[in-house]
Amino acid sequence: MTIFYEDLAVGQVEEFGEYEVTEAELLSFAEQYDPQWFHVDKERSEEESMYGGLITSGWHTASMTMRMLVDHHFSEAASLGAKGLHELRWRVPVEPGDVLSVRVEVLEKETETDSRGTVLSETKTLNQDGDAVMTMVSEVMYARRDGE
Repeated sequence: MTIFYEDLAVGQVEEFGEYEVTEAELLSFAEQYDPQWFHVDKERSEEESMYGGLITSGWHTASMTMRMLVDHHFSEAASLGAKGLHELRWRVPVEPGDVLSVRVEVLEKETETDSRGTVLSETKTLNQDGDAVMTMVSEVMYARRDGE
């Protein structure tokens, strides 16, 4: 079933995903994209960082979130892409062994043309304890059901 603009309602909430953060993936991502010492140097991060060990890059957390969004929503949606983010916050460090999930709430909808509308949503990435590790507000375009 394809999810069109009309299928989304303000106040609608979806919760999904289960993504286990591994040390190997954390290191691989950080070494390629964000090689700051508290992401790539296990010994130093355990001894010197305020986190007491390795933490993911915020960009890695955003990428894992995007993967869950695609797997559980956008693969079924008539999405036309995003216009951008209104805000992105990394709230709690993500560590190896954490298991992440996603909660998305539709905040606003705006019909743009006969063929598309824009949906403003708040996405919270949660850890296994229910703590929001990342939040973002995004603006995504969806095709309208009868606007093809």
